[in-house]
Amino acid sequence: MATIARSDRTNRTAAALVFLLGAAVFLNYVDRGAIGIAAPLMKSQLGLSEEAYGLAFSAFFWFYAPVQLFAGWLCDRFSVYRLMAAGILLWAGSTLLMGLAGGFASLLVLRVMLGIGESISFPGSSKIIARHVPPERRGLANAAVAAGIALGPAAGTLAGGMILGQWGWRAIFLFFGVVTLLWLLPWQETVRALPKTGHYDGGARVPIRALLSKWPLWSMSIVHSLGNYCFYFLLAWLPLFLTKARGFTIGEMTLLATLGYAVQGVCALGFGHFSDWWTRSGRSEAACRRWMMVASQTLAAAAILGLAFAQSAIAIGFLLCLAGAASASLSLNLYAIAQMFAGPRASGTWVGVQNAIGNLSGIFGPIITGVVVQRAGYDSAFVLTAAVAAFGALWWALGVPRIAQVELD
Repeated sequence: MATIARSDRTNRTAAALVFLLGAAVFLNYVDRGAIGIAAPLMKSQLGLSEEAYGLAFSAFFWFYAPVQLFAGWLCDRFSVYRLMAAGILLWAGSTLLMGLAGGFASLLVLRVMLGIGESISFPGSSKIIARHVPPERRGLANAAVAAGIALGPAAGTLAGGMILGQWGWRAIFLFFGVVTLLWLLPWQETVRALPKTGHYDGGARVPIRALLSKWPLWSMSIVHSLGNYCFYFLLAWLPLFLTKARGFTIGEMTLLATLGYAVQGVCALGFGHFSDWWTRSGRSEAACRRWMMVASQTLAAAAILGLAFAQSAIAIGFLLCLAGAASASLSLNLYAIAQMFAGPRASGTWVGVQNAIGNLSGIFGPIITGVVVQRAGYDSAFVLTAAVAAFGALWWALGVPRIAQVELD
C-alpha cells in the first residue's frame, strides 16, 4: 500500500509539473507575442518603420537562439527546476519593463533580455518530460506544451487587444509581466514535492560534440527552422496585415487572430491524445509523428498561400483555423521526436541545439518579411512563407532519417 501511495504521489507531481510547463510556455508566447499586439499603436508612437519593427521583433532571437546551446547543456548538468525559475524571473521583468520603453534602442535591449530569459523554456521542458513521462504518455505531455504555444498567442491577442483599445500599448507589457511573475509561486511548491532522487539523472553526461556529429540532430534543426519561419511570420505580422492591408479594426483583428490560435490549442490536445492512442495500440509512434508533420506542413502552405488572396472575414477566419491546426501538429511533434532521438540523458542538450538552429528563422524571418512588405506588399510575403512551408513538408518526408533513439556512447 505504501508503494502504491508513493506511486500515486509521484504521478500527481509529474502531472503538476507537466501542467506548469504548459503554463510556462503559455506565458512564454503571451510575452514574446505582446509586441505584435501592441504594434498597431506602438509603431506610430515610437516612430518605427516596417523595417525597424521587423528588426525589433527579431532582436528577441539574437540571443534566444544561440543561448539555447548553453541552456540545454545546463539542463543536463544542473537543476533544471531552478533554471526554469531563473529564466522566468528574467523574462517577466523584461516584459514588464517594455511597458516603459521610450524608443527603439530601449525596446531592442529589452527584447534581447526577453530572449535570454525565455531560452530555458524548451530545453527545460523537454528535459523534464523525458525524465518524468513514459512513452505512452509522451503525446499528451508534449500536447500540454503545444497547447501553451497556441493558447499563449490566443489569450495574449484577446487580452492584449482589449487592453490596447482601453489603456494603450504600454499597459499590455505591464500587465503581462506581473502575471508571469505569479507562475513562480506554484512552481516552487511543486518542485519541493519531488523526491530528492528525482532532481538529477544518473549515468554519464553526453558531451555536445557527440550530438553534433549526429545527422538526425541536424535534420531536425533544419525542419524546425522551416516550421518556425511560418509560425513566427503569423505571430509577428498577422495583426498588422489584418489592420493595415485588409482594413479590419483592432477589435476585428483581435477576434480573427484569436480564433486561429484557439483552434491550434484545441487541435494540439486532440493530436496528443491521438498519438498516445496510436502508440498504446502497438503501432509505430515514429511513423505517426512523421506523417502528421508532412500533412500539417502541406496544410500550412495551402492556408498561408490562401491568405495572400483572401479578402473577407469569413475566408480569412477559415484559413487561420487551418493554419492553427497545422501549427498544433508542428509544436507537438518537434519536441516529442527530439525526445525520441535523444532519450532522457541528452534531451536537454539536444533540444537546446535544435531550438538554437531552429530559431535562426526568428532572427532572419521578420527582417526579410519587413523588407518584402515595405517593397512588394503583404501578399508577396505570404507567398514566400507558403513556399517555405511546402519545402518543410518535403523535408519531413525525405530529409528526416529513421526516428529512433541515437547511439550516444
